[in-house]
Amino acid sequence: MKLPKPHSLAEMADFLDCEFVGSPEHSITGINEIHVVEPGDIVFVDHPKYYDKALNSAATTILINKKVEAPKGKGLLISDDPFRDFNKITKNFMPFTPASASISSSASIGANTVIQPNAFIGNNVVIGENCIIHSNVSIYDNTVIGNDVIIHANTVIGADAFYYKKREDGFDRLLSGGNVVIEDRVEIGASCTIDKGVSGSTRIGYDSKLDNHIQIGHDTSIGKHCLIASQVGVAGCVVIEDHVTLWGQVGITSGVTIGEKSVVLAQSGIARSLKGGTTYFGSPAEEARKKYRELASIRILPELIEKITIKDS
Repeated sequence: MKLPKPHSLAEMADFLDCEFVGSPEHSITGINEIHVVEPGDIVFVDHPKYYDKALNSAATTILINKKVEAPKGKGLLISDDPFRDFNKITKNFMPFTPASASISSSASIGANTVIQPNAFIGNNVVIGENCIIHSNVSIYDNTVIGNDVIIHANTVIGADAFYYKKREDGFDRLLSGGNVVIEDRVEIGASCTIDKGVSGSTRIGYDSKLDNHIQIGHDTSIGKHCLIASQVGVAGCVVIEDHVTLWGQVGITSGVTIGEKSVVLAQSGIARSLKGGTTYFGSPAEEARKKYRELASIRILPELIEKITIKDS
């Protein structure tokens, strides 16, 4: 998420009422979650396990809960609660704005696009030409949709990320300041949910097709020409490369990459990155032929055990 204008390290420290390490004029141009940071960004870290990852990331400002040596060219914001202060920044620069109409006056809708009754189009939404948005679709603020897109009934585009910190009195939600970008010729089935990025964009690539009842987590990127069947669940910060097929009820954990032209068969569970050009099956997913051989071996295992027992007796 880019800030409306650059802020200095000293200005941001004053806003957060915290100490800083580095040049007072050190420039901050945005904030981002660790998976998508780039130069100019603030990233937060509040656990020693992830200090090195944050300090050595592309982010040039680190919101951290311990004073450490700052890498060259980077600034630190020393906070007793980085999670809270990251939320404070998001809330200030990307505040929730209540809607005043079913289709916001700030939304931009292209020529020949059809918005069916009872759809909701939020603030600053951009929808291209020749799209069909069916009834009861909710498109949250700042979503960007290309041309020739079809979205079926009851789908929600741009809900908050499922991202929480456990506190003594319950869970504290990380505020979402990102958006969703849907490229040209995408089709999305009924009752799907696509969460916006924490600070960046959740992206659905050109000509990809999603079936009904699919969940796409925050900051996930789906490539071009992908085919995703019903009841697939994709966690946050996943990269699905071009021409990938995911069959029904596939589940994907966060932060992994599915290589180009992969096929993942139904009811598979993906817990690690998968190379492209391969068909996978099972939980945890493995190359499909290997997995089938393993299952065949398991089926004959009782018979082998019985034979060994009889022989030994």
